[in-house]
Amino acid sequence: MLFASLLCRAELNVKWGSPLPSNSAWKGETINAVIEVSSSLPVKELTLKSGDLVCGTSVIDASRVGLNFISLIAGEELLEQYNQCGARDTVNYKAVYVPDMIDDRASVSLGTGQKQSVWMSINIPQNAVPGKYRGSLSFCEGEKVLAKLDYSVRVAGRVLPPLSESPFHLDLWQNPYAVARFHNVPLWSEEHFKYMKPVMKMLSDAGQKVITATIMDRPWNGQTEDPFGPMVTKIKRIDGSWLYDYTVFDKWVEFMMSLGIDGQINCYTLIPWALSFDYFDQATDQKVYIHAEPGSSLYEEYWGSFIKDFAAHLRSKGWFEKTYLAMDERSEESMKAALQLIRSVVPGFKVALAGSYNESIADEIDDLCIGFADGYPEGVVEARRAKGQISTYYTCCAEKYPNTFIASNPLEASWLPLVSLSRNIDGYLRWAYNSWTENPKKDARFRTWAAGDCYIVYPGGISSVRFERMKEGLQDYQKASILLEEYGRGSRKGAAIESALRMFTKDELDLYGPERALNALRKAMDR
Repeated sequence: MLFASLLCRAELNVKWGSPLPSNSAWKGETINAVIEVSSSLPVKELTLKSGDLVCGTSVIDASRVGLNFISLIAGEELLEQYNQCGARDTVNYKAVYVPDMIDDRASVSLGTGQKQSVWMSINIPQNAVPGKYRGSLSFCEGEKVLAKLDYSVRVAGRVLPPLSESPFHLDLWQNPYAVARFHNVPLWSEEHFKYMKPVMKMLSDAGQKVITATIMDRPWNGQTEDPFGPMVTKIKRIDGSWLYDYTVFDKWVEFMMSLGIDGQINCYTLIPWALSFDYFDQATDQKVYIHAEPGSSLYEEYWGSFIKDFAAHLRSKGWFEKTYLAMDERSEESMKAALQLIRSVVPGFKVALAGSYNESIADEIDDLCIGFADGYPEGVVEARRAKGQISTYYTCCAEKYPNTFIASNPLEASWLPLVSLSRNIDGYLRWAYNSWTENPKKDARFRTWAAGDCYIVYPGGISSVRFERMKEGLQDYQKASILLEEYGRGSRKGAAIESALRMFTKDELDLYGPERALNALRKAMDR
C-alpha cells in the first residue's frame, strides 16, 4: 500500500487491519489486506464495492478486487507448552473467537460498537502494464456511501506463474468423507462430487501435487470426525483367492485429476495405526477385520496378493509411476517389514513416509517427509533429489508454532512454505485440508487437537484467512526461487534473499514471531 485515504461519516470507522503489501506486486500475483469496520450507530445492511484500479490509460478491472466479510470461528486458546497434542474439552479451555472464514455474504448488519473484518484481495492480471495504480473502496448502506477508502498499488514488470505451475511439493491431505457427511449426501454419488468440486478446485489452484487415497478402512483408526473408508474393496472368495474392486478408487482419482491434481497418488496404508485390516468374506457373507503384525505370514498373505494386483491395475490406468504406497509415522521396524514385502512382490513400487528420518530405510523412501523439529543430514536432500526422490517436512499438533490453528498468528501460514526454501527441501505436508468438525462454519474445536488443526478451508469452497496467507507464502516461495535462479545465490540480490531466508527458524519465531522474517525476505526481493 503506497497511500490510503479515508472519507466517511463520523459514526462509521474504517481502517486497515493489515494493509496491502508495501512492495511491488508481480503480474499474476494476488495481494491481500484486512480492513476493520466499526460503527457508533447501527447499520442495517452494510455492503462493499470496489472501483477499477487506474494507471494513466491502463486499467485493472474492479472484478479482480475481491471484498468479503470475514466470519468469526470458535476456537480455544493454545496451551502454554509447545506441544499442543492431547484431548480437549470446552470446559477447561478458554474459548476464543477469531475472524477466519472468508465468506460469501453480500451484506452484514452492524450493531452499535460492533466490529467487522473485511478480506480484500487483488489479483493482478498477467498482462497488466507496470506502474502505480490507484483504486477506491466504498462502504455502503443501500445507495448511500458511508465510507470511502482510497489506496494505490505498484505493479512490477515481472510475471508470476500460477501456483498450479509451481515446483513446490504441496501435500495437504483431503477428506472426501467429510464432504459427504456435511452435505448429507451418499458417498461417491453425483451430489457428493458436486459438493467436492469447489473445495478441491481451490486446492488445485494453490498448487497441490498429491491425491490422498485410502486403500483400507480407517488407516488412522478413525481419528477424525469423519473416518476415512476404503476406496478399494477386498473380497476373499470361497476358494481362498482374492478379488479387488477399484471402482471408488478410480472415480476419486479421475475426479481429482480432472481438477488438475495429477502429479502423485499417495495410498494409505500398509501399516495402519490399529493394525486392523478389512475385507469381505464370501464364505460368511460379511465384512471381516483381522489383526496382523508387519512381517507376519497373515500380513504378507493379505498385502502380497493386493500389491501385485494393484500394480497391474495401476499400469492399466497409466498411473503406476505416480502412485506411492504411503505410511504415516510408523516405526523403523514396521517400515522395514513393509518395504521387504513390497520389494519382493513389485520391486518398482514407490513408497512414501511421513515420519522420522531413519538412515537405514531413507534411501528406499521415494517421498520422505519429516517433522519440523527434525532435519535432514547434510547432503542427503541433494542426493535424493538427484535420484528423483522427494524430501519435505510437516507440522502437526506437536508444534505450537509455526502452525495453522485458529488461534495461530495467520502469518505463520505464510511462513511455513518458506521454511522449505530456507532448508533447500522440496515442500510441505499437513495432515488435514478438510477434515471438518461437526459444525465447521461455526466451531473449529475438536476433541483431540487444538482448534483448526483438522482443517484450513470451509465447506462450499469457502477459503480462510489461514489458507490465503499460506498461498501468499507459496507465492513468495516462487518469487524467491525465480530471483535466486536468475541472479545466482552469490550475487548481491541473491545474498540478500539468502540472508533473509536464514531467519526462518524456530529461534526467530520465539523472539519475533513470523513478521520480521517475512518482511526481510519481501524487502530483499523488492530491492
